[in-house]
Order: sequence, then structure tokens, then C-alpha cells
Amino acid sequence: MFENWSIPAVHVRSNPGTSAHSNPSATATGAIVLGGDCGALGVARSLGRQGIAVLFLSSGNPLAAWSRYARHLRWPGADHAGATGWLIDLARRRGLDGWLLIPCGDAEVRLVAQHHAELAAVFRLCTPSWDITRWAADKNLTYQKAAEIGIDFPRTYEVTHADQLAALGCRFPIILKPAVKQGRNALTSSKAWQVDDEAGLRRRFDEALTLAGSGGLIVQELIPGGGASQFSYAAVCKDGEPVLSMVARRARQYPSDFGTGCYVETVEDATLEALAERFIRAIGYSGMVEMEFKRDDRDGAYKLLDVNPRVWTWNALGQVAGVDFPLTMWNVAGGRAVPRRRAPAGVAWMYVSRDLPVVLRAMLAGDLSVRDYLSAFRRPLGFATFAADDPLPALADLPLVLLRRLRPER
Repeated sequence: MFENWSIPAVHVRSNPGTSAHSNPSATATGAIVLGGDCGALGVARSLGRQGIAVLFLSSGNPLAAWSRYARHLRWPGADHAGATGWLIDLARRRGLDGWLLIPCGDAEVRLVAQHHAELAAVFRLCTPSWDITRWAADKNLTYQKAAEIGIDFPRTYEVTHADQLAALGCRFPIILKPAVKQGRNALTSSKAWQVDDEAGLRRRFDEALTLAGSGGLIVQELIPGGGASQFSYAAVCKDGEPVLSMVARRARQYPSDFGTGCYVETVEDATLEALAERFIRAIGYSGMVEMEFKRDDRDGAYKLLDVNPRVWTWNALGQVAGVDFPLTMWNVAGGRAVPRRRAPAGVAWMYVSRDLPVVLRAMLAGDLSVRDYLSAFRRPLGFATFAADDPLPALADLPLVLLRRLRPER
């Protein structure tokens, strides 16, 4: 299953009972999925089940490589100096011209957006060029645009040097996070560091500034509340207009402070939807996007936290809710007409290996009963790794999680 540097031959495959000729979504081309974790797995399953060939390129988490719906190839990674040339050479040597390039990680998004013209000459792209993508990928620009169009976000302080800390006058707790996620280290892996007082800020600032990289460091107030106060708007867009959308709430996340959703449920919220779509229209965005908001109980307002211009971890929730994001993106990129659709409320997604530790802690603390936990299994529910028609990723997930925990941060 794991091929190392040799470029595999890739062919359109058909599932039993499905042919590429009878399926309007399947063509002589396929999709190249760049990086990502279980989000990439969701893409591979969505497209592969329609008979669309999928080639998964990884330099990190290989979870999607275990899927029956993807061929796998290790590559140098998006941060490698020759990454663009490597992809173009791959296409030329294996006849992958016209394949859809789908970046599933932050570095992969930057690569495609910043080398848009070169890659668009060979591949179909679903990521805008950097002049648009930067408004989502760089939090400094994200908050600048939000301020221009009247979208609330947490109070953010402009600090570029430790000498400025004494005059900051901020209200604690605050968080430190990179403006642009670059590389893997203690800060980027944690997503953010919480600081509770001035002494802690002085102690952690210089290290955080160094780890944040060239994009700079965000110093920002911490909005009260846990993951249950955090909501997302997810969509496939075309020229600033959503084609497919979903609003979801992180009922649980792992880690519990600044983690990723491990139990996510769809909700209806017209207010949040309107805010997100205002931003999308303002930057003229096309492609898959996930926007994170947190509801501030102090004033009832939604505060914009992040905009992720890429595939997100729990995109497979859409397939359970009847709104298939990767397949819709495939159709939009192929110029096919797609009707406007929204996900219904009351559908859920669970990443079991990450959710169980959160559930156990909540039960021990008396915040979650066994009955309430089991009630999740009585509603429409999708899983991050398990699928009856594709069982191997679920078996591989736990060993991969343990390996990542043992790997030291740099």
C-alpha cells in the first residue's frame, strides 16, 4: 500500500455496480489530494465512491493512504523548495494533466495559491490565487477585512516586540497564536497558547513569536466558553457565492481548549450564515471553506476566529447530511451546474478515537451521562474513520494517533 517515491500508474476505477461511463461525475481525469488527515480521507471516499480516481500525496499523516478509494504516494511536501516542479513533473510523467488538485492542509493551500499560474497550466484548481486566498490564510488580513465589513472578532493587540508588553493594557486571559500556520512545532500543533497573567505573557511571548514564523504572532483576548460555544460555517463557493453550505456546532472537541471538533452536529443559524456569507462575498472566494466563530455570552455576538480556505477535518459530515462537499467541488470545478443546497439540522459526526477521552473526562466530572452519550447513536451519525465499505482506515487510526503522540515537537 505504501509506495515510496516511485510514481504509480493511476487509472479511473469503478465501484461494483458503478461505471465511469454511466456516472456523470466520473471522467478520464481524477483528483490529486494533497496532505491532510481524516479530512483527506473524507475527500477520497466521496470521490472514490463515484468511480473517480484519487491519488493521495502525503508527507505527514498517511491515514487516507489506507483507504480502498485512493492510491498513495509519498512526496517531499508543500514546504519543499521544489514542490511545484515536483507536481508538474508528476503530471507530465504519468499523464495527470487536467486532474483536480485538492489541497487539504494549510501549507498545501499556500503552495497552490502562491503558484497558481504555474499549476493551473497543468491541473484543474479549486483554490483561488493568493490575492484572494491570503484574506483567509493570514489572520491579520482576515481581521482587517472583518473590520471593514462589520464582522465582530475578538479584541486583538498589535505587538511585534517584547518591549511593547508593558504598555499593552490587555484583559486576561489572552491567547497567542500564529497569524499564518507554518510548519509543525509546539505552538502550531497546539493552535494557540492561553496566557492568564502578565508574568505568563512575558515568559511565553518571545518563544511564541519565534515559533509563529514570518507571518507574525496574534495576541488576542480569549472569548469565554468551551467548544460548545464554537460554531462553523462550511461551504463550497463559486465567485463569492455559496453553492453548498452547512452550519455546525462543536459539541465536543479534542483537546478541549483549542482543539479540533471530535463530535460535531449540524444546526440552523441564519445569523451566523449571513455573517459568513458576507465575508465570502467581500473577498470573492471560490472553493471549499470553513469559517470558525465563537458565540460570546457576554454580548451574544458571534466573533470570527479563523477562516480555513481548504478541506476541513469533518467534511464527511456533509455526506451524512445529504450535502457532499468534495463531490460538489468536483462538479463545480468541472463546470457542471449545481443547485443551491443547505444541510439540515440534527445530523452528527464523531471521531471516536479523539472523542472517547473527552467523553470519559466529562462523565467523571458529572457533565455528561451515559444516556446522553448513547443518544448520539440514535440520530443520523457519520464517523471520521470507520466505514463499512472502507474498514482499514479505522484499524490504522489508533496506531497512527499513538505514533504522533510519541513524536517530539520541534
